[in-house]
Amino acid sequence: MAEKESSTSSAYPFQEIERKWQGFWKEQDTFRTPEKVDMSKPKYYVLDMFPYPSGAGLHVGHPEGYTATDILSRYKKMNDYNVMHPMGWDAFGLPAEQYAIQTGTHPSVTTKKNIDRFREQLQSLGFSYDWKREVSTTDEQYYKWTQWIFLKLYEKGLAYQAEVPVNWCPALGTVLANEEVIDGKSERGGHPVFKKNLKQWMLKITAYADRLLEDLEELDWPESVKEMQRNWIGKSQGAEVSFKVKSAQKSNGAEEVVVFTTRPDTLFGATYLVLAPEHPLLDKVTSPEQRDAVKEYVLKASQKSDLERTELQKDKTGLFTGGYAINPLTKEEVPIWVADYVLGSYGTGAIMAVPAHDERDHEFATKFGLPIKEVVQGGEDVQAKAYTDDGVLINSASAELDINGLKVDEAKAKTIAYLEQKSLGQGKVNYKLRDWLFSRQRYWGEPFPIVFTEDGAPHPLPESELPVTLPDVESYQPSGTTEGPLSTIDSWVNYQLPDGRKVRRETNTMPQWAGSCWYYLRFLDPENPGAPIDPALEKYWMPVDLYLGGAEHAVLHLLYARFWHKVLYDCGVVHTKEPFQRLVNQGLILGPIEHTVFYEAGTDKAVSAKEVNEDGEQGPEHKKTRAKMEARSVDESQLIKKGESFVLKDQPEIRVLSRAVKMSKSRGNVVNPDDVISNVGADSLRLYLMFMGPLEQVKPWNTNGVEGVYRFLNRAWRLITEDNIPLTDEEPGKEHLKVLHTTIKRVTQDTEKLSFNTAIAAMMEFVNAAYKWKSIPRSIAIPFVQLLNPYAPHIAEELWERLGQKPSVSNSPWPEFNEKYLVEDALNIAVQINGKLKGTVEVPADADQAAAIALIEQNENVQKWIEGKEIKKKIFVPGKICNFVIPN
Repeated sequence: MAEKESSTSSAYPFQEIERKWQGFWKEQDTFRTPEKVDMSKPKYYVLDMFPYPSGAGLHVGHPEGYTATDILSRYKKMNDYNVMHPMGWDAFGLPAEQYAIQTGTHPSVTTKKNIDRFREQLQSLGFSYDWKREVSTTDEQYYKWTQWIFLKLYEKGLAYQAEVPVNWCPALGTVLANEEVIDGKSERGGHPVFKKNLKQWMLKITAYADRLLEDLEELDWPESVKEMQRNWIGKSQGAEVSFKVKSAQKSNGAEEVVVFTTRPDTLFGATYLVLAPEHPLLDKVTSPEQRDAVKEYVLKASQKSDLERTELQKDKTGLFTGGYAINPLTKEEVPIWVADYVLGSYGTGAIMAVPAHDERDHEFATKFGLPIKEVVQGGEDVQAKAYTDDGVLINSASAELDINGLKVDEAKAKTIAYLEQKSLGQGKVNYKLRDWLFSRQRYWGEPFPIVFTEDGAPHPLPESELPVTLPDVESYQPSGTTEGPLSTIDSWVNYQLPDGRKVRRETNTMPQWAGSCWYYLRFLDPENPGAPIDPALEKYWMPVDLYLGGAEHAVLHLLYARFWHKVLYDCGVVHTKEPFQRLVNQGLILGPIEHTVFYEAGTDKAVSAKEVNEDGEQGPEHKKTRAKMEARSVDESQLIKKGESFVLKDQPEIRVLSRAVKMSKSRGNVVNPDDVISNVGADSLRLYLMFMGPLEQVKPWNTNGVEGVYRFLNRAWRLITEDNIPLTDEEPGKEHLKVLHTTIKRVTQDTEKLSFNTAIAAMMEFVNAAYKWKSIPRSIAIPFVQLLNPYAPHIAEELWERLGQKPSVSNSPWPEFNEKYLVEDALNIAVQINGKLKGTVEVPADADQAAAIALIEQNENVQKWIEGKEIKKKIFVPGKICNFVIPN
C-alpha cells in the first residue's frame, strides 16, 4: 500500500507555471492556424459568440463558454484536426458613444482600452485562440467589407428607405431597438422614448422568411432556439378581409379597414374591430366627440415598446373611437376600437375580434362589455371562457354563404373562396417577422456607403470608394434633430464623387448588429485586401462546426446572421446555406447563494420561509395573516442543512430562503475572475467552471467548489512530482492499465458529448486510484497528463515537461483506449437463498454457468447455507446473480 499524502506538501506554483507557459505558447505560436493548411485533413471550426468589450471587464460567467470551446479546440488538435479557434470584438455601439459624450474621450480610445483589458483577461486564462486572426468590427479594413455586403443587399433590392414608426429617444438623439426600451424608457440612462415616424434604412429580411424557416430543420440546434425563431418569424395562413367604414359609406367614400385573420371561419362571430394606435385610418374613423380622448391614448401608446404592448399577462387597455364598420358577412354594424396590444407593424395593423374563440379578444370584450357570439361548437359557456379548439360551425349562415355544420378547416376554405369571389377579401400568408430597421442616429457605427444627389435620390458608392471612414472629430453630441451627429460635420457630409458630381453623404450609421452578422467569415481570412474571404478557405472551413454562446442571442443575432449568410450564398460568396451547423447555449452562472431570514416587521420574531409570500407588491408578507415581513441576510455559518433546505442552527423550525440570483454590480455579487486566478490559478477556475454541472444548466457560484478543484490539481501535481509514490519506468500491471484505459474511455466519450463535468470526475477518480498504488509507471502518467491538458493546460504542460517529454503536450496525439484492458478477469456474483442476499462470490469472468455454480457451491460461506439441504432450483443470471431455491 502506498504512503498517505503528505499534509505538509507545498501547493503547486501556479503563478510561475501559468506565466511560463502562456509566454511559451505566444512565443512558439502554438495555436496558430496557418493560412495554408493540409486540406486533406479533417477540420474543426469552433467559435464563441464574440464579446462586446465593456469597461467592466469579464466576470466569471463570461469564461464559462470560452473554457468549453477551448477544451474542445485542444482536444480536436490532439486528434489531428486542423482547428480554427479565433477571437475578436463586437466593438461598435451606443455605450462607447455615450461614454464619449459624458467624458470627452473619443470612442476609439475607450474601445481600444476595453479591448486591451478583455484580451489580457482572456490570455490570463490560457485560452488557445489564434490571436493573429483577431478582428474588431471597428477596424476600417473590417467594416470596409461590412459596407461591401450592404451594397450587395442594396443591389439585390434588399436594402431600401421607408417612413416607419421607430423608438425615438430625444435625450440620446437616436432610434432604439425594441429590446433597448424598458417601460417606455431607454435601457441606457432611463430617458423617455417615443414612437415617431422617420425615414430609415430597412433590410428586407422578410424576403427570406420561408428559407429561414425551412432550413432550421437541417441544423443541430436546441429545439427551444428553433422554436423561438419559428415564433419570431411567425408564419400564419389565413385571409385579409375588408370591412367598409360606415361613415365613409355615408359620404360616398371608399374607406375600408382591412384586417388579417388566421380564422376566417369565425367571421360571423366578429363583433368589433381593433385598430393599432398608429393605423393610418384611425383619425378618419374617430368621431368628433372621441377625438381628444383618442389623441391622448395614442400619445401614451407611443411611449411603450412593442414588447410592453403585447405582453399577455398585462391588463389590456383600449378606447372606443366612435366609428363603426360593416361585417361583410352579417352586414351588421360593429364598433371600431383602438388598443395598443395591436401593432401597426404586424399584419394590417387592424384585427377583427371574435371574443368567443380568442382568449385575448375575450379578455378585452369582458372588460369593456362587448358582445360575445359563439360560432364554433365544442366548448362550454363561451360567455365565461373562450373556446379556441377545433369544432363544428354554428350561427354561421347568410343568404349567400352557409358554413354551419362544417369542421374548422373546411369552413376556412369555403369562407376564403367566397370572400375572393365577392372581392371582399383574399387568402393570405402572413408573418410576424418585420423588415429589419437598419439605421441609427449615432456617430460610433459603420457609415453607409450611400450618397444623395441634389434631387434626394440615393446612390451607392463604387467599391473603389470603400471604406467610408468615420471623421475624426471632437464632438459626438446629438445633432438636436432626427439626424445623427455626423450631419453636423459639413466637411464630411458634403462630398465630391470621382466624376465631379457634388453629393451629400448618408449621416445615419449602421446598428451594432451589422458587424456581428458575418465576423465568422473574416476570421478565416482576416488580412485579405481584395475580398471578404478567399473562396477556397471558405469552402474548406465552413460551416462553423460548433457555435457556443448565450441563449439571449437565440433570435436577433442568430436570425440576422442567417439572413446575411443566405444573401452571401445567393451572391456566390459562400457555399453553405447556413453558417452555424451546431449551436450550444451555455447556462447562466448566478452569484453565490444568498440566505434570507424573514422577521415580523419591527420585531426579532423569525418566520419560516414556507409561511411567507414574496409576491406581494409592497414586499414580503405572511401568507395567512398578511402581516408585513422584513427580509434580513444571514451568513451560512449560522445555518444547517435539513433535507433540501437550510434552517437556523438555533431555531431549526425556521426554514431559510436560499437562492442564487444573476450577478450584478448593484447586488455586489459579481465574482471577478482576476481574483480567482490570483488566489488559486487559471486552471482551477477553468476546471471549476466546467465541474459545476452540465454546460447548458444554470448554476450558482460556490467558492468552496473552486477550492475543491484546486485541491485536485495539487494532488495531481504531487502524484507526479513528489516521491511519496515513486515514478518508475517499470511495465504497468493489469490494475494500472485497467484504471488508465477506463479513464481514457470516459474522458474521450464525455469530451465528445461536451459532458465536461463527468470527464473531470473521471480524472479525479484516476488520481484517487493512483494514490493507492506502490508506484506509478511513467507510461501510465504520460497519457493521464495528455487527458488533463485540454482542461488544465498550464499544469499539464509543466507535468509533461517534467515527465521528460518535449513541449507542447498539445502537439502530442490524444491517447486511445483499448477495450482488452477493460475486460474483467473475475466477476462478483451475488448469492441468494430463496431470493434473499447472503453474500458475494468471485468467479472467473470466462467461467461457464456450470463451472460458476460449482465454484459458488464450494464457497465456505455458501456451504453453511446449503449444506445437507435439498436444492430444488438453481437460478443463474450470468455475471450477476445465483439464487438457490430451498424448501423451508
